[in-house]
Amino acid sequence: MGGLRHMILGLCAGLAPLSAGAEVRALLVGVSDYLVLDADLRGPANDVRLMARTLAARGADRITVLADPTRVPEAEEAPTRAAILAALSALGEGLGPGDTAIFYFSGHGSQAPDLNGDEAGGYDEIFLPADAAGWSGSTGTVENALVDDELGPIFQQMLDRGVQVVGLIDACHSATGFRALGDAAGVARYVPPTLLGLPAEAAPVAGGQAAPPLTGDFAFLYSSQSDERSFEFPLGDPEDPSTWYGDFTRSLAAVLAGVPDLTWGQALEAARDAMRGGSGGAVQAPDGEGPGLASPVFGGAAAEGRLRIEGGKVQAGLLDGLAEGAVVAVYAGAAGGEPLGRATLASVGPTTSEVGALPEGARFAEVVQPGAPRPLRLAPPVAADPSDPESVALARRFAEAAATLDGVAVAGGPVDAGVVVTGGVAVLTGPGGVVDPQGPGSSPRLTGDPAAALDRAARVHRLYAALALAAGGARGFTIPGVGLTATATRIAGSPAGPDCGPTDAPETPWREGEIVGHCDQIWLTLSNTAIEAQDVTVLYIGRDLSISPIWPPSGLSNRVAFGESQEIGMEIRAPGGGPGTEEIVVIAVPAGANAPRTVLTGLADAAPTRALGEGAQALETWLLSAADPETVTRNFGFTGALPQPKITRIGLSLGTQD
Repeated sequence: MGGLRHMILGLCAGLAPLSAGAEVRALLVGVSDYLVLDADLRGPANDVRLMARTLAARGADRITVLADPTRVPEAEEAPTRAAILAALSALGEGLGPGDTAIFYFSGHGSQAPDLNGDEAGGYDEIFLPADAAGWSGSTGTVENALVDDELGPIFQQMLDRGVQVVGLIDACHSATGFRALGDAAGVARYVPPTLLGLPAEAAPVAGGQAAPPLTGDFAFLYSSQSDERSFEFPLGDPEDPSTWYGDFTRSLAAVLAGVPDLTWGQALEAARDAMRGGSGGAVQAPDGEGPGLASPVFGGAAAEGRLRIEGGKVQAGLLDGLAEGAVVAVYAGAAGGEPLGRATLASVGPTTSEVGALPEGARFAEVVQPGAPRPLRLAPPVAADPSDPESVALARRFAEAAATLDGVAVAGGPVDAGVVVTGGVAVLTGPGGVVDPQGPGSSPRLTGDPAAALDRAARVHRLYAALALAAGGARGFTIPGVGLTATATRIAGSPAGPDCGPTDAPETPWREGEIVGHCDQIWLTLSNTAIEAQDVTVLYIGRDLSISPIWPPSGLSNRVAFGESQEIGMEIRAPGGGPGTEEIVVIAVPAGANAPRTVLTGLADAAPTRALGEGAQALETWLLSAADPETVTRNFGFTGALPQPKITRIGLSLGTQD
């Protein structure tokens, strides 16, 4: 990695949890409005308010916000270069061992030629404050940009005094990969050097001394990999600026708000899980570094309680995992008492939800039934090369097929996925519209009949959406090392053409991201560290968007008691398929005492398995109905409590072995 990532590499040992009297300060920078550049964003103003609310709820002592005061009234001043540097210097004043300083930035990033030769890639990573301008020939820099080299010494001064430094960066410095969708679907937080007016002859300096890495207790969490875009998306009307949020910020904030005890590294992993997306795959993959990733996040999450009702609205929304059609019980008090009645959420925004008629005295609400997942919102299919008549014709066929499917809605505003025809093949993208953001084959290819292909995409989307709603948003994604844990090993296969021969290869640890090939075996060990027994179902999402049941086999108990483990093996079959991505989905459901088992293999593709048997559990009833794209009713008719499942998604990168 270059730039800031290169700068902050370092090692530290002997980390300890924060002491009870430790002070936590945060500087939150949100740059939505650019004074010179034609590069305004809509999300950062909302991001800083969300992050301020989240950090305050965890117990941060002092939070300074720099944002446009016309959009963020609580901001101290506009996020200019001078204001950011002054606030950074003040952030660490008086802090010492055991204290924490948090720097959060939401806005545009870019690259500029390295002027002192300290970058391996030849370019500095830069952040663009509100007063950033274009290239200045007289100084050889981007005017008023913040260069990573400037931030290192400020952070190191804090680290030298024993302060823990945490950086949360929702910006990007690169934009590789073809992108076809317009900015109504999502906006990348990246300004290309050409837009900044960098001249072609502005070559970086070579042969300088590399900047020293930071040393101390630090953790930096980035919204994407160094060669990826970071996006902001609307959660409602794209014309309404209040609906836009950074994908990384809203996912990380949900984790920090919902999980009381976790490390910064676990927070990053949980946010990455929440950002994986649905059938179109991940838009961006968050990254992190520093020894502080193993350190605990300060404070704790607010205990789950009833939702406030003010002005006839429930004070929670999409950011809290709610969906239209959710049923709530309403109460007079924040705890205890009998419900006054029930109401249905009619319209759900980012932070509030419209609710139907309320009984007199209703002040608080509890969700008793999640809302139904929305259809797959598909951007109008497009051809990467609009001059190619065959590509245009194939895109048109997908558009026509989408119009006939119950589980798909072609949308001009917020979208879940897009279809881009490139190289004669239809590719399913995430909401950012980027083809293969994680490398060749990482976006699903839609082959065969367009209607059948889109139906598979809709089913995968609906499955993920239903699981997320049942799990309560980001709170349902597994925190590594907590509850039911999944570890994987790999045995290299022995292909014999399309078949697989016997193998005597050793069993080796496997980590997500490592390439697997035809005939490789993946073995999962599921260990239950939770006191409560767990009913476990394992599904497999193929590169063709098929959903297959892996475990449990018919007739075998899927209950894993406290302290027990279960091994599950699978053999990869991908003869001649080229690169691609597939996914293992582990669903763990708390098992009630003496309750029947919850088995969710009916979520797989085979239609006959979707029939519910007598005595089906509430979660099974709801999920099998909610995950079906043809389900249109919002009254699922189950009885009994709805336990929150924990979801673990394990991505497999398919390719040719070296």
